[in-house]
Amino acid sequence: MDEKKLKSSRKSYERLEKVIGCKWSVSVLEAVRLGIKRPGILERSIEGISTKVLSERLRRLTDYGLLEKHIFAEVPPRTEYTLTEAGESLVLIISQIQELDEKIANSK
Repeated sequence: MDEKKLKSSRKSYERLEKVIGCKWSVSVLEAVRLGIKRPGILERSIEGISTKVLSERLRRLTDYGLLEKHIFAEVPPRTEYTLTEAGESLVLIISQIQELDEKIANSK
C-alpha cells in the first residue's frame, strides 16, 4: 500500500473512531436498533449515560450519517431517531464483532 493510500485509510479510520470510539456510541446504536427512538427513553434504557453525553452522542451519530433525527411539530415537541442505511450496516458489523468475541471467549 502506498503512503497516500495509507494516510487516506488512517484519516477515514480516525473519523469513524471519533464517532464510535466512545463507549456509549455502540449502546446508543444498539438501543435504536431495538426500537428505542426517543431521547428520554434512550437515557432511561442505557444504564449510566448522562443527558449531556447522550445528547452529544446523538448529535455526532447524526452528523456522521448513522442516525436520522425526526422532529415532530407537536405540543410538546417530539424527537425520534432512526438508523440510516449506513447505521444499519454498522450495527450489523458490530453484531458480527460481538459474535466473534463470544466465539473467542468460548474457545479459551
